[in-house]
Amino acid sequence: MTPRSVEIESKICVDTNTNIAGANGSLLGRCTQKRSAFDPDFGVAMTHALPFDLEGHCASCPIRHRAVCAQCDAEELARMNEIKFYKTYSAGQTIALRGETLDMVASVVDGTATLERVTEDGRTQIVGILLPSDFVGRPGRDSLSYDVTAVTDVKLCCFRRMPFEALLEEVPHLRERLLDMMLDELDAARDWMLLLGRKTAREKIASFLVLLANRCDQLNGGKLRGTRHFDLPVSREAIANFTGLTIETVSRQISILRREQLISLDGVRKVTVPDTTALRRIAGDEDVQFVN
Repeated sequence: MTPRSVEIESKICVDTNTNIAGANGSLLGRCTQKRSAFDPDFGVAMTHALPFDLEGHCASCPIRHRAVCAQCDAEELARMNEIKFYKTYSAGQTIALRGETLDMVASVVDGTATLERVTEDGRTQIVGILLPSDFVGRPGRDSLSYDVTAVTDVKLCCFRRMPFEALLEEVPHLRERLLDMMLDELDAARDWMLLLGRKTAREKIASFLVLLANRCDQLNGGKLRGTRHFDLPVSREAIANFTGLTIETVSRQISILRREQLISLDGVRKVTVPDTTALRRIAGDEDVQFVN
């Protein structure tokens, strides 16, 4: 059978057996995108499996207590569900391009993405890392000032930008939570300016690991103390880019922290921090929580 292209509320899905959702959001089936299709929301091509379920329950969402909808009640969640859909991106795919029209905003449900800027001479600088519950896009703006790239497989909970902007005017809980998140992001940017400008290589790597331990803890609804287990979401090359260090320095500092038993590694990516307080002390950030 020849693959066919089906448009669902401006989403393009390509499959040989395509089941679709009704215009009112009721689930009529499942759509699995198996070939390349143009994504009108982000202006980039998507090539991946994209199962979605418009009847998914927000209550079971792993980022429910941290995402932009965290303070919404059942009625407000129902209104958001009317403009909600999911998208997934494979590792390495571009999610959004700087300056391109952006017709949606989204929360990261699963996976990791980087925010990047390319200089005039072609160098790429990572200016931020998106982790689960982080928000993509800016209400009131139709484009981004950076590229967004999936580092791992990424799942987004998406909302049409203009209907979402209307909801911000009508749903105080949504507006207040988004403001809190933007202020947290501003604080995180200032903390990172301190890291880049004043901290030693040892402090930079310790601070980066504290950031990840912190987010792991927050997603589990706890406080930053005791032992934490998490995966490094990015390569050492990306860590070097993000912290302004060389790859060799990143590897050396991780080895030193491991030798001092401040961290342990299982393979390349799995990290255990046995004492987060001690690691924060090394980072020089006992009173600071990095929140993206």
